[in-house]
Amino acid sequence: MTQDEIKALKPDALAPAETTEKAETLGQTKAAMPFAKCFVSAMLAGAFIAFGAMYFCVFLGDPTMPFAVQRLVGGICFCLGLVLVLCCGAELFTGNTLLICAKAAGKICWADTLKNWTVVWVGNLIGALAAVFLVFMAGVAGMNGGAVGEAMVSVAAGKVSPDWVTLFFKGIMCNILVCLAVWIGFSARTVADKVLGILLPISAFVAAGFEHCVANMFFLPMGCLLNALGVGAVDAVTFGGIFYNLSAATLGNIVGGVLVGLAYWFIYRRSKAAGK
Repeated sequence: MTQDEIKALKPDALAPAETTEKAETLGQTKAAMPFAKCFVSAMLAGAFIAFGAMYFCVFLGDPTMPFAVQRLVGGICFCLGLVLVLCCGAELFTGNTLLICAKAAGKICWADTLKNWTVVWVGNLIGALAAVFLVFMAGVAGMNGGAVGEAMVSVAAGKVSPDWVTLFFKGIMCNILVCLAVWIGFSARTVADKVLGILLPISAFVAAGFEHCVANMFFLPMGCLLNALGVGAVDAVTFGGIFYNLSAATLGNIVGGVLVGLAYWFIYRRSKAAGK
């Protein structure tokens, strides 16, 4: 049995240095993915995150629950999205900010990095909008006497009310936690490891109300659509509000992901790369 085969059989997680090396390799692979495959995979990720967002809203459809219960259990419900992304395989913009590891190692260039981020961001948006259509047509918003729809509009309205700078820093905090969850996923060897490792970081960012641009690609259009049909407060969500939020959340998510990726690359891989 070879050393690689022995390593594959080990049940323990990858060490931090091994995880960082894996992040570099994965970044190189993602950057080289053909456009069509990358785009369709990104659409899947957008839909997967939207399913988690839908699950979150269904749970919030019971307005009698205490705040802490809503935050905790709602956050766990939302984890569905990243579980599907990491376990089933899909290209998620927030997680792909970790391509910065491959860029720092000189394995890809800025053009490769920015191209991947752009294609994946747009693919995530199309996938999330497709999920909006499916969820709307399935009548999910009408559950619990329409309370789920009210929750969807309320969540969307809450995402356009803070000032832009606050949304930007909420985006940074969000993707620090998301990328740490993805990092745990990189280190995991089993599906159970991935799922358990995702739960705390993702539920934490949801409970704290941080901003995830891909989740907001579902929350905001769904809230806008329902609001236009008379659900919730008048003009709670507009197309301008969608752009306002996504611009801040996207930039914040990039900063958060880059901070995580560069920190671990600096600790575990910089000296090795410099010695080449």
